[in-house]
Amino acid sequence: MKALQSVVTGGPETLVLNEVAEPVPGPGEAVVRVRACGINFPDVLMIEDRYQVKPERPYAPGGEISGVVSAVGEGVTNVKPGDRVLGNCGHGGLAEALAVEAWRLFALPDSMPFEEAAALITTFGTTYHAFKERSSLKAGQTVLVLGASGGVGLSAVALGKALGARVIAACSTQEKVDICIRHGADVGVVYGRGPFDRDGQKKLTELFKDAVGPDGADVIYDAVGGDYAEPALRSIAWEGRYLVIGFAAGDIPKIPINLALLKGCEIVGVFWGAWVTRNPQAHLENIAELLDLYAQGKIRPIVSETFPLARGGEAIARLKNREAVGKVVVTID
Repeated sequence: MKALQSVVTGGPETLVLNEVAEPVPGPGEAVVRVRACGINFPDVLMIEDRYQVKPERPYAPGGEISGVVSAVGEGVTNVKPGDRVLGNCGHGGLAEALAVEAWRLFALPDSMPFEEAAALITTFGTTYHAFKERSSLKAGQTVLVLGASGGVGLSAVALGKALGARVIAACSTQEKVDICIRHGADVGVVYGRGPFDRDGQKKLTELFKDAVGPDGADVIYDAVGGDYAEPALRSIAWEGRYLVIGFAAGDIPKIPINLALLKGCEIVGVFWGAWVTRNPQAHLENIAELLDLYAQGKIRPIVSETFPLARGGEAIARLKNREAVGKVVVTID
């Protein structure tokens, strides 16, 4: 079978389409014939050895999949051969098949296409965990979403609205803001591209404050980092929660810690992958709740582009270059 593999440290152009052995399920595992693989920002970082997890090479990137179960190992009872499933796997998804821990797999609703299924679990799973367990977002509160037109950003827009919040979508262009408004955001703000000097950051602070209103943002969802983080934090409400999701801008920000004191706020890390491993039962409950929201029509992944497996590197490059709107998915025949 074929797999798109990282064989050396580097960017998307270093990935190689190789012939590899068919996977065999071990105890507690299932083999899935992959039909679609969602691309996420950790895929960019992982192949460059800049992510928390560094798999042994060669390996296929791709942390979320949908497909059909072809075989199960000893002790597996939650899925069987022939089942349509979606799941998170960390890496290995850019391949025609992979073996994955069966508890990570969920039955796919008949109405859900494979492409949408491969765009749900990581972005919406991360955001639901962020809003539910890490920030306790409530109906009527205000949430500011940075990088709102990306995969996790649009999931934050959708889930924020589903939970009854007022959603402010912040993006680098008016075109991206317009997309967020069409998908449910109440207000949009264009922050332009950094880097910013101190005057530029002060202007950005005022831009965010004007957008969220005089009471500030109860929750800030930051998947961007860089020069945007401190101005966003300065717009937070008293006792607000600042969610650290990721660093799409490329730089890890240095936050003046006195802001947490002055705002009485919390700066909260959201490491969804580690939380899933430590809390598998809560993860199962969250995904069941997300699938119910999907069935009700309250959320839906936005797949903007699809690529075949041989061009999976181009899909990852879309995220690396901050060109993606919604989710980019690799489809596999």
